[in-house]
Amino acid sequence: MNNIQKGRAGESIALRYLINNRANILETNYRINSGEIDIIAKINEELVFIEVKSRTSIKFGYPAEAVDYRKIRKIVNTAKYYILKNNLNNVPIRFDVIEIYLNDKKINHIVNAF
Repeated sequence: MNNIQKGRAGESIALRYLINNRANILETNYRINSGEIDIIAKINEELVFIEVKSRTSIKFGYPAEAVDYRKIRKIVNTAKYYILKNNLNNVPIRFDVIEIYLNDKKINHIVNAF
């Protein structure tokens, strides 16, 4: 399985997990020139921007460790654009990371990751 396939598989698992936990999915793979957000959802009246990271092993570190300063900056800037474009100025927001361990079929949802 290549990295693109791992990413798609992980995002699919994350979507099912979120839907099963009563999240309202607003967008998937939301892209603008400067960045992308894997999933945008409404969870308990909060607008949640979610980065999904999938791994088959932790040989090269935990999935969330791949969300570095550069990636966070891109996600935050993309979220700002989404908020402005959709006039969501007074909505509470947060940024989550969902780690998917493909071999173990394990999910780790990190709320307020950054």
